Amino acid sequence: MAQSLQNSLELQIFFDTHNQEFEDSLLMEAVNVKDKIEEILSIGNIDLVTNAHKLVIYIIDGQEVELELFAKQEGIAWATHSIELSFKLEWVQAIRRTLWKFIEKFNQDVPAGKDMNFFRMEKDVNTRIDSFLNSFFLNYSTYKDTLLKAHRQLVENLSVPIIPINSTVCILPVIGAVDAQRASIIEEKVLTEIGKLQIQTLIIDLSGIAEMEAQVIHHLMKLIDGTSLMGCSTIITGLRAEVVRQMIHSGMKFDEKTKTAGTLQQALKEYLIF
Repeated sequence: MAQSLQNSLELQIFFDTHNQEFEDSLLMEAVNVKDKIEEILSIGNIDLVTNAHKLVIYIIDGQEVELELFAKQEGIAWATHSIELSFKLEWVQAIRRTLWKFIEKFNQDVPAGKDMNFFRMEKDVNTRIDSFLNSFFLNYSTYKDTLLKAHRQLVENLSVPIIPINSTVCILPVIGAVDAQRASIIEEKVLTEIGKLQIQTLIIDLSGIAEMEAQVIHHLMKLIDGTSLMGCSTIITGLRAEVVRQMIHSGMKFDEKTKTAGTLQQALKEYLIF
């Protein structure tokens, strides 16, 4: 054990002494990444060369906790800036090859009788590098999923903008194409917000929609039924002639309790006394 610690200390000193030589050798190994170093630094403030030296020290010294935290930090940074994973994989494998090249040089300079246990060293070094890679990719994937979920939530919120007018009345302006998936999102968001905000009147403005498939219209009618069950009355405004015509030919009509108005302004004047 004492010999192993001594070798680790001497190996660190060896790497510190041959710092520039290690860096030059590493850049020769990383054929594709070396031309991307400045770009990656610019994009994500990630200094690959400095981080390589840090990684090597953690590996040689057996700093497992620091290695795990460093992998997490790196994974999150690469996910945040969407940097190609192939560059990271090539870079770490280049570090592995260069590290072993210098361990071999170090061992050649060790006096007879003080040779390191090669098999122990091989197991420790490669296990730590593999552990770093596994943790890096796990944290990259986890954080990327978090970013995608947040982005999806933002898109959903923007696509279903429920605007409070006063403590009991809200407007839902529906703009753009509405397919079955978006209709489902609208339904979920509307019912959730009615319960959360205690909305009593919801004005759904459809003036931004030129046409809707029959399935979507049917979905809208079911939504209106759902809002009614939650004690919220619905007012539909801005129905275009094309949509009304499609409803007529399909034999669909809103519930008698559902009120309609030609424009959003009309609904606001009638129900908010503007």
